[in-house]
Amino acid sequence: MFLGATVVMAFAALLDTAAGSGVDDVSEETLTTMALVVGGWGLVIVLFAVISTMTLSVRQRAGEMALLKSIGATPFQVGRMIVGEAAAVAVVAAALAILPAAGAGRLLLEMLQNTDQVAEGISYGFGAAALSIGLGVTFLAAVGGAIVTARRSTRLRAKEAMTAVTIEQARMTRKRAVAAIAFLAIGLNCAILTVTLFDDKGIDAMQTAGQASIWFSIGLALFAPVLVRAVTAVLAGPLRLLGGTSGYLAVENVRRRTQHMAGALMPIILFTGIATGTLYMQSIENAAPPAAGSSIPADEAQAIETLNFVVVGMLSVFAAILVINTLVAATTYRRREFGQQRLAGSTPPQVLSMVGMEGVVLAAAGVLFGSIGSIVTVFPYSLARTGELLPDTTIGIYLGIVSTAAVLTLASCLGAARKAIRVPAVQAVAV
Repeated sequence: MFLGATVVMAFAALLDTAAGSGVDDVSEETLTTMALVVGGWGLVIVLFAVISTMTLSVRQRAGEMALLKSIGATPFQVGRMIVGEAAAVAVVAAALAILPAAGAGRLLLEMLQNTDQVAEGISYGFGAAALSIGLGVTFLAAVGGAIVTARRSTRLRAKEAMTAVTIEQARMTRKRAVAAIAFLAIGLNCAILTVTLFDDKGIDAMQTAGQASIWFSIGLALFAPVLVRAVTAVLAGPLRLLGGTSGYLAVENVRRRTQHMAGALMPIILFTGIATGTLYMQSIENAAPPAAGSSIPADEAQAIETLNFVVVGMLSVFAAILVINTLVAATTYRRREFGQQRLAGSTPPQVLSMVGMEGVVLAAAGVLFGSIGSIVTVFPYSLARTGELLPDTTIGIYLGIVSTAAVLTLASCLGAARKAIRVPAVQAVAV
């Protein structure tokens, strides 16, 4: 929540800057566009991230929720507790984000001024817009995410809740499936509009192409429980063959903990899909000749390029940090499980090998479906700008993104697991 509040507040500060005295029309338009476009997508990702994180947190506390219900707590009381905790954390996170956001907003203004997109004499403003939007968005996202997450916990009876602690539901809810299909449809619609409506329109095609991979990646991320099971089924044989006992345990853990693994998979898909789609779109544009039919003047190309890099940078950094937080939280929570395995005879290297293979499954699934998510931006934009389906650009961009996603995933899993097994096995089981 802290990072989300910082991002939203920093870009909202550009609205305060645009409303200041002595701001010319061109600078005002640039500042407002940057704030609304990047801040708007930041809001979408923040809400998505909060719901994902809250879902993982509540699922990890299933035993506590079951115990509360078994001693007489009502569904309303449990739900109020979850929402109240989220609201308190949101307020603290937003308050702590004020100073970093003020500094980040100033750096954004300096970047725009250094690239001659905003006049040098404009003074930085951080006031009502930044505070109200930052605080309001963070609070509403946290409370909204907590309400969505709490509904499933409050619906279960005490006996069902106790059972759910040990038996994880693998099926997706109907509402989640419908939402996923809706996001996929929006992404496909943007891709179709790019090829049809914006064919030979030059840089104008970015209006729809840029959104396509974001919406489509969100849709794929919502299908994470289904996707992680599919990838596990494909990799089960090789993992068992190459990993022996550790490979067998890794496969069984992923299958048994589908929802936990799905929560970690979602940000990997978002990171890979959004970064690949946006960076390749800009690479295609840089290599393509100017289009006579474009309604955007040539002198605005640099502003759009900067906007794209800021968008992909902000969303990618946010998704990357979400990957780390989610995987570290999910792995650290398994300290007791690791202790039980060690008492049963597993060595620390075997535990780390098992966790590493689970990370391989997540990285493979995230890269695969994130890459699919990026296609709805890359291929349509390449067709609209060059008439060719496959863009004539370097593969280095893709390799860099894939490598980053894989390293983040494996480093987060193994780093948290290594820290967890430092605790003596008997002490870990007793916790």
